[in-house]
Amino acid sequence: MSGLPAVGERLRKRTRALRFGAPVAHTYAPLDYAWAPHRLYLERYGGEPREMLFVGMNPGPFGMAQTGVPFGDVTMVRDWLAIEAPVGRPAHEHPRRPVLGFGIGRGEVSGARLWGWARERCGTPEQFFRRAFVWNYCPLCFLDDGGRNVTPDKLRPREARERLFSICDEALEATVAHLRPRVVVGIGRFAADRVRPVAEQAGARCGAAPHPSPASPLANRGWPGVFDAALRELDIVL
Repeated sequence: MSGLPAVGERLRKRTRALRFGAPVAHTYAPLDYAWAPHRLYLERYGGEPREMLFVGMNPGPFGMAQTGVPFGDVTMVRDWLAIEAPVGRPAHEHPRRPVLGFGIGRGEVSGARLWGWARERCGTPEQFFRRAFVWNYCPLCFLDDGGRNVTPDKLRPREARERLFSICDEALEATVAHLRPRVVVGIGRFAADRVRPVAEQAGARCGAAPHPSPASPLANRGWPGVFDAALRELDIVL
């Protein structure tokens, strides 16, 4: 195994033993139970160097946590990216957030917006991935007792959070070394802050673009146009 599949394999092995305290009650590791579609994504679309790398924060409970693909809205992953493969179950699953894989029966707004934007701008996945790639900084999904999403910046204890970030930094460094992008775009402020030192060390420009989450008022006011404007400031046009 080589290239990005090797990076993903190492990332899933190194994050497997990490444990976190409150507010985290459940940790989902889609690189384990959804490795089959994740590996397909890396093998099919992550082979060659390209101009730009988009980096998200971590899996959402209705996106990558179900499909193994970053911003993994089921419809977009299956019907546009043409990826579908068996998905297992987390060992410690929250009853309100079951993993049903491609049978989840609901979409992820962030993923539908991001991949929908890519489809509108490029037409085919091949055209998009010829110039770009999408990676998630952290491969784990975190839920509290009520099934609510916990973002990586809220992880406790501090030592476990810093260990996770160190592992994710190394995986991002390997991804950047493989793809050799001239620009790395953090989707959302957290991702932008995490990728900046890695991008600068590699000699790539780094910038931030708004996250497509429906929790963001800005994203709910014509996110594709707002995203395009942020990319134009980075001299990126798709």
